[in-house]
Amino acid sequence: MTFAPDSPQLRELRIESVKLKEFPVAEVVAPGKLELNPHRISRVLLPASGRVRRVLVGLGDTVIEGQPLVVLESREVAEALAAWRQLQAQLRQASAALWKAEKDLERLRDLYQHRAAALKDVLAAESELANARAALEQAEAGSGEARHRLDLLGVNPEQPAAEITVRAPISGKVLELSVAPGEYRSDTATPVMVIADLSTIWATSQVPEDQIRLIHAGEQVEILVNAYPGEVFQGRVRRIADVVDPQSRTVKVQAEITNPGGRLRPEMFCTIRHTHARRLLPAVPASALVRRGEQTWAFVERGTGRFERVLVECGEARNGMVAILDGLQAGDRVVTRGAALLAAF
Repeated sequence: MTFAPDSPQLRELRIESVKLKEFPVAEVVAPGKLELNPHRISRVLLPASGRVRRVLVGLGDTVIEGQPLVVLESREVAEALAAWRQLQAQLRQASAALWKAEKDLERLRDLYQHRAAALKDVLAAESELANARAALEQAEAGSGEARHRLDLLGVNPEQPAAEITVRAPISGKVLELSVAPGEYRSDTATPVMVIADLSTIWATSQVPEDQIRLIHAGEQVEILVNAYPGEVFQGRVRRIADVVDPQSRTVKVQAEITNPGGRLRPEMFCTIRHTHARRLLPAVPASALVRRGEQTWAFVERGTGRFERVLVECGEARNGMVAILDGLQAGDRVVTRGAALLAAF
């Protein structure tokens, strides 16, 4: 087809030269799906039974480590505070008793040196001092244990209250939430929410056992995600299963992908591709191709305003560029914008 030099259609076209691009030669291609990074998931448990007063976050919220999540009113907190106060009182009493025993022994030794006290009185005072020291050590141990219990509950004894503030153990997003204000929770083994750090995510695939020799832990692989066709994500193999699935005769391979923008989500379907070799192929933008049924064309410029429709065989697409296996060569000038307009003629 030919257009006059002053044709308005020509102004709608963009023409670029076909360039050579590197495309990988795949050695292993296996389907899979995206999953949460198992090392960056936290299931939040209540440290004690009690009534939920406030839930401070919602499903899907982003939280940071240490952020308050739930406020719980608990009888266990009141009991732990009472025990700590009682032991603090015992500690003060034991300290006072030790001070008195030391002073008594000091006074009796002085009297004994001046023959104003019997030796048995000095020995009795020494025994009393030893008992006072033992009582102080016991009080200190009990007080330390009570304080540790308060720390586990997240309670500050300097601000006594029968409430616990449950805080985020990691930074991430709240993916599950199963608690509401007013509920009484006695089961401390069931999570009330799940927080996951989505800055990295895992791609899990099943690699045929006769190809597993080509993949090694720690090496890079490419991840193709169905939700983002033509885009390639880089991952690193973190785990290769130690056993073969007896039904599918495959081995589970898990690769870690960085996910700074949060675009990748668990349960998305993907494909893991392992390659060591690359080859140069002619490549054009996807906008240069017109598809009709099972056939694909590109429009090649043969002269000023003159174009030829050429049947092409396409390879894979990578980041907006499509490999051309047949029909075009490097240097050919093709229409990259307005190809659909030419197809209408």
